[in-house]
Amino acid sequence: MDLFTIASIIIALSALFGFVNVRLLKLPNTIGLMIMAILFTLAIFASTLFTDRFLLAAQQFIGQVDFPAVLLDVMLGFLLFAGAMHTNFDQLRVQRWPVLAFATVGVMTSTFLVGFVTWIVFNLMGLEVHFIHCLLFGALISPTDPIAVLGILKKARVPKKLETKIVGESLFNDGVGVVVFLTIFSIATGGGHPGGHDDHHGHEPHAHHMMAEPTGVISLASFEVAAIDKPSADTDAGHSKPEPELADPAPVVTKSLLATTQDVLTLFGVEVLGGIALGLILGTLTYLLLRSIDDYEIEVMITLACVMGGYSLAAAWHLSAPLAMVVAGLMVGNDTVRGTSMSKQTEIYVDKFWELVDILLNAILFVLIGFELLILEITSSFVYAGLAAIVIVLVARYLSLLAPVHFFAKRLDFVPHTATIMAWGGLRGGISIALALTLTPEMNRDLFLTATYGVVIFSIIVQGLTVGALAKRMIGISDDSNAEDSALAH
Repeated sequence: MDLFTIASIIIALSALFGFVNVRLLKLPNTIGLMIMAILFTLAIFASTLFTDRFLLAAQQFIGQVDFPAVLLDVMLGFLLFAGAMHTNFDQLRVQRWPVLAFATVGVMTSTFLVGFVTWIVFNLMGLEVHFIHCLLFGALISPTDPIAVLGILKKARVPKKLETKIVGESLFNDGVGVVVFLTIFSIATGGGHPGGHDDHHGHEPHAHHMMAEPTGVISLASFEVAAIDKPSADTDAGHSKPEPELADPAPVVTKSLLATTQDVLTLFGVEVLGGIALGLILGTLTYLLLRSIDDYEIEVMITLACVMGGYSLAAAWHLSAPLAMVVAGLMVGNDTVRGTSMSKQTEIYVDKFWELVDILLNAILFVLIGFELLILEITSSFVYAGLAAIVIVLVARYLSLLAPVHFFAKRLDFVPHTATIMAWGGLRGGISIALALTLTPEMNRDLFLTATYGVVIFSIIVQGLTVGALAKRMIGISDDSNAEDSALAH
């Protein structure tokens, strides 16, 4: 099946599901579309009671969609730029320090907590998993997903200051989370990186723009740690065989810790800071180009070139493309920049163009998330592990927020119960699934993919539908106190 046919089918189904949601379900589009896709997938499974024809055809179709590549290499830059461009820059500037703390300290704390508790709980459940692989799960599930957050919080009506914290954190922490994921993955594979193996649909290996190894800094010392923790080649996806004990591993571990610290610092310096710097350059260049002309058609094209060209540059230079797009989007969407670089007509066209791009790609993404059910290897033990993972991730997120919230609460006048509402409003989405799909079978991919899918579905449907009501109940928001435009709009 050619690329155009695949895209046509996905867009046609997205439009159909969107129509049914607007007419019948009347849920937020992201939630309604994913529910419709899941129901459609379950109907396909139910059809196997009569014939396997539909299931085989559906699996063959979704097998031709490389979900990690579609999301990480194609869609993510557009979605992050569109979301950042419509984020309230002034509110984000006021909240910049807590947002930075949530996106760095919070993510790393949550990664360790999720990894450690998952390692204990899963082994108690009889699922033999290695600690390093549980840390990988913690790294991919800890960052909140900006696409899910932006799509759902528009209608949640939480206080603007709190909404800015949740949205701002989600815009930045996925870039940090991917760097953490890449570092742990490199240790677990002895210097390899995601994309260096066949993906879940049997396609040729590819390198994701977000996750390409930037400098080749992973040392032999990291490989030696992997040799201690990594399962043997004949380990199956669910259970591992005991590893032979290594003689006197202490010197290796000491050396590995030092090497790993250098690796983390290098990755942060190159990927994170480099991505931010590239975003500043792209945003400045785009501003200068927009200011020099007054032609809304060309100016829309300039913003599009900023995203596509900037994302490609970040990939070529091994910088964090998501962070570059977020920073560029914040600069282009800033009210001051808009007022001096765009006419009113241009502003309308630019906003409408990126709003349509955002809506279309969100629809496609959440339909694909629903369809990913077709590739899950579901067993009863994996389902129980997924349910346990939901609780573990929620508790770990709440605990990881306590210190930053306590530190900044009095200085910035936080609303009551900020940690609780942020923990419940920290939604996961397609990025976590895409990262889980890059795990190897030796890393218990089927187990962690099922757990990731469970956390994502729960967060989007249950948490997404109730975060507004939770905020109203805990803070006492009146219905009209937040009737003004969301912090995501100007």
